[in-house]
Amino acid sequence: MKLNYLMKRLSTVGRWIAITVFCVSAIAFIWQGAFFSNTTAMADPAVNLIASSDLGDQVQEKTSKDAGRAKSFIRDTADKVEQTAKTNAKRVEQATDDNGSFVERKAKRDAARIEKRAEEDAARTQTAVDNTKNAVERAVDNIKDAFSN
Repeated sequence: MKLNYLMKRLSTVGRWIAITVFCVSAIAFIWQGAFFSNTTAMADPAVNLIASSDLGDQVQEKTSKDAGRAKSFIRDTADKVEQTAKTNAKRVEQATDDNGSFVERKAKRDAARIEKRAEEDAARTQTAVDNTKNAVERAVDNIKDAFSN
């Protein structure tokens, strides 16, 4: 299938734009020094070791604090999901005229299932947060140990 005149021109313009973006990004990398090493930082490595030790402690403190925040957020979210499920079940119960109708029983079962899954998901997510926090702290400890030797 042959391209018409407009499509040929658009293809050419697109090619030029792609080449221009590539060249500009290459210039930006070179300009920022991404391909050059900073040799002046090797003049006194002891200063960097002290800074890395303090930085490692700061990273571990920040990780612990953020993990606590994340876990409380997860718990709050699970509580809100459970509360919403209970509220919806009560609304269905109030909307039905028959006590113990099929719809009411189904709404209660669904609410119980939602609450159970919310608890399971919250527990799983909190475990994942703990695992991530522990992995970060181990990595920081390993880096600190490597620099201290």
